[in-house]
Amino acid sequence: MTVRLHSLSPQAGSRRRKLRKGRGIAAGQGASCGFGMRGQKSRSGRPTRPGFEGGQMPLYRRVPKLKHFPLVNRRRFTVVNVSDLNDLPAGSTVNLAALESSGIVNQPKLPLKLLGGGELSTKLTVQAAAFSASARTKIEAAGGSCEVVSD
Repeated sequence: MTVRLHSLSPQAGSRRRKLRKGRGIAAGQGASCGFGMRGQKSRSGRPTRPGFEGGQMPLYRRVPKLKHFPLVNRRRFTVVNVSDLNDLPAGSTVNLAALESSGIVNQPKLPLKLLGGGELSTKLTVQAAAFSASARTKIEAAGGSCEVVSD
């Protein structure tokens, strides 16, 4: 059997008749057509725009935009500048335990991060969870090495 346009028809029960609103009480959708009595939601052209809250300042205008949102799962570090490492003996290995014993860090609860503040003149092997780009270049320029250790 070949399918022709005139022989196509929808499957039985798949198409429902269109509701004829406002055609009397017997039609089931007479008078107010199912929109209730009065009010904004019963008027013609009725749906309010998305985000409209009845004249109240809508949520998308109440929330702050762009700046100063806190990071949800921010990584926190014990921060030490490169200039603080000048007091350590040359050739030594610097990690969180060594910094605590030398008195540079008081309470090391968080992993160590080295920042590039100041200058470094001693050759050191530094073990930290993170390095800033400037700290890495200053440590390597002084002849030392940077090792990233897990938190």
